[in-house]
Amino acid sequence: MNRINQLILLLCTLLPATWSAAQTVDFGRGPVLVTAPENYRNATDLPLIVLLHGYTSSGQSITNYWGLGRLVEDYGFVLASPDGTREAGGNQSPFWNATDACCNFENNPVNDSEYILHIIDEIKASYPIDPDRVYVIGHSNGGFMSLRMAYEHSDVIAAVISMAGANHLEQRDPPPFPVHVLQIHGTNDETIAFQGDAIQEVRYPSARGTVERWADYNGCRRPGVSREMRDLEASLPGYETGVLKFAAGCKRGGSAELWTISGGTHVPVVSETYGAQLVEWLLAHPKQR
Repeated sequence: MNRINQLILLLCTLLPATWSAAQTVDFGRGPVLVTAPENYRNATDLPLIVLLHGYTSSGQSITNYWGLGRLVEDYGFVLASPDGTREAGGNQSPFWNATDACCNFENNPVNDSEYILHIIDEIKASYPIDPDRVYVIGHSNGGFMSLRMAYEHSDVIAAVISMAGANHLEQRDPPPFPVHVLQIHGTNDETIAFQGDAIQEVRYPSARGTVERWADYNGCRRPGVSREMRDLEASLPGYETGVLKFAAGCKRGGSAELWTISGGTHVPVVSETYGAQLVEWLLAHPKQR
């Protein structure tokens, strides 16, 4: 695989951050950007969103790129944007050890699944977090990692969003608990192919294959049904994104959706409402015990 060029994300770090109550916290592997509403100490049961960057990027970059930090106050949630481990060689690119395909190219023994769970537990101990509204979302390698978190920590995670990521390829038993899963993918993605492909000869599933696997895990009936069109990509005209939902017959607390950006690339120019659409989808999908 050509190493992912995250120039757009890196440039986003130059944008001004006007978020309230933003700080960095070290959870054992360096500073993590944590953003909370100004009055969080007087709040009860705030949602938590953990945002995971793509390969070569950073927590600060993806936070700026998707604009989620600016939504913390309006929607009343806590946002954590950690950084992955840096490679020892080359450009020392940050990565998440998500699947065999992406993106631990140096076979580092790091356990990102446990690290992210540790961040969630520590934030729960410091902020008034609603245990039924803990979410993980990510772009590319971060999307792969979000799906891994859903599978390995289905008792904790209510819902995940993977943009331009993919699921594990091999067949597995369903996780113990259902999880709401949303996959967002552009049909013209040349880095993580919409139809599935391989990275360094290790295959990953298609966007639809990822969603159908989670529909099966969650006990949802096939085929899915098409719903409203959405506007996620600012450089494409009109409502370019189709929605396919698997929500009928699902286990309580589980569903699966695919939002297909027709003509969308790996790093789309996100629409003005992109971040709000993600947050609103998450908040509409709490854990149901």
